[in-house]
Amino acid sequence: MSNSTSAEGTMEHAHRDDAGSRLGMWLFLFTELLLFSGLFLTYAVYKFTYPDEFHAAAKELNTLFGALNTIILLTSSLTIALSIVAISRGQKYLSIFFQLMTIAMALGFMVNKYFEWSAKIGHGIYPGSETLQDKGHGQTLFFGLYYTMTGLHGIHVIVGMVLIALMTFWTWKEKINADTFVRLESAGLYWHLVDIIWIFLFPLFYLIS
Repeated sequence: MSNSTSAEGTMEHAHRDDAGSRLGMWLFLFTELLLFSGLFLTYAVYKFTYPDEFHAAAKELNTLFGALNTIILLTSSLTIALSIVAISRGQKYLSIFFQLMTIAMALGFMVNKYFEWSAKIGHGIYPGSETLQDKGHGQTLFFGLYYTMTGLHGIHVIVGMVLIALMTFWTWKEKINADTFVRLESAGLYWHLVDIIWIFLFPLFYLIS
C-alpha cells in the first residue's frame, strides 16, 4: 500500500514538473513574441514613411537566398516534430536522427545567411557605410532593420542549435525517453517560434511589393 502511494506521489510530482516546464516555456515564448512584435511595428512605421526607398532597398536582396532559407527552416520544423513523435513511441535512435537533421538544417541556414551577409558587406551595404549613406535615409533605415532583425533571428537559430544538441545528448543518455520528453517538446516549441519569425521576416524584407 505504501509503495503504491509512493509511486502515485512520484507520478504526481512529475506531472507538476512537466506542467511547470510547459508554462515556463510558453511565458518565455510570449516575451520573445513581444520583442519581435516591437521590431515588426517599427518596420511598419518606417515602411509607411519611406515606401519607395524600402521598395528600392529590397531589390538589393537576393530572393533566392531568402526562399532557400525558408524551405530549410520549414523542413527543420518537420524534423523536430518527427523527433518528438519518434521518442513518444520509444524510437530512441530515430528521434536522435531527426534531431541531428534539425541541427544540420539550422547550420545550413546559418551558412546560407553568412554568404548572403558577406555578399552585401562586400558591396559596401552595411550600417555606417558610405555606399549606404549615399542611398538615402529610407534605405539606410531598411538595411539597419534588416541587419538588426535577421541578426537577432540568427542568434535565436544558434541558441536553438545548442538547445537541440543538448536534447540529443539527453536522448542518447535516456534522460529523455518515451515516459518523459517534455524538455524535447519545449525545445520543439522554441524551434517552431524561430521558424515562424522567419516566415514573417522573409516577405517583409524580400517580397516587398
